[in-house]
Amino acid sequence: MRLILIKFFIIFSLGLSLQGCGVFGDSADEANPENEYAGWNTEKFRTEAQKMVDAGNYEKAIKLYEALESRYPFGESSAQTQLDIAYAYFKNAEPESAIAAADRFIKMNPRNPHVDYAYYLKGLVNYNRDIGFIDRFLPTDTSQRDPGSAREAYRNFEELIRRYPGSRYLADARLRMIALKNNLAMHDVHVARYYMKRKAYIAAANRASGVVENYQRTPAVPYALQVLMEAYTELGMKELADDTKRVYEQNYPDGPPVPEFKNMTFSHRLWDFIGFDK
Repeated sequence: MRLILIKFFIIFSLGLSLQGCGVFGDSADEANPENEYAGWNTEKFRTEAQKMVDAGNYEKAIKLYEALESRYPFGESSAQTQLDIAYAYFKNAEPESAIAAADRFIKMNPRNPHVDYAYYLKGLVNYNRDIGFIDRFLPTDTSQRDPGSAREAYRNFEELIRRYPGSRYLADARLRMIALKNNLAMHDVHVARYYMKRKAYIAAANRASGVVENYQRTPAVPYALQVLMEAYTELGMKELADDTKRVYEQNYPDGPPVPEFKNMTFSHRLWDFIGFDK
């Protein structure tokens, strides 16, 4: 009797194992993208991916574009697919992947008629780094943040203008460069003020004078002159302090023309939200 029970247990266990293999095999097949996209052609992939983009489901759009590129790597629209992937990464808040995809497109398609957009997209990615939802609708002082991404964005747009002077994205790139330049200038003013608080007057004067020299015609200049006056006074450089005061009063008799509070960052953030990016 005991032997019969043992044999029954073994047969029963083998049955369960075989059944389990069948179940897991079916699940694996269902999760296989090759099965999911069976029978899809290029047009079907692009249509469905665009639907996901329009719906704001960028993660799904990325998967579709990547599946399209994997299945049709040398198709007529393969270059456009690479750009679409870069754009979807950008909208999905994956800046590193977006820039990598744009760089890949530039390297593989240097003569493509849309290569200027790849340069423009790199600028957009860096321009929008670290901007949260609240920043887009409320005035926030972006000039007090780490300027690394802003400098990189400025270089991206500068390269676009240099390489493609006839690009349709030039007007937008130039406007963004103005906003970036204003923020970079104001950032240096904040640094100069920090040095003043630390009584590092020479460093403060150097940083403020750099704003006056390198960021002329930006709203930050009068604030930089104020720091310079104070720094020169603390250093006992009365003649330089008086000269700076004279320049300030001649150019800004009524004080800074643009209120310091967020120096037009609200306008360029809102414009970011409603502006075109493709």
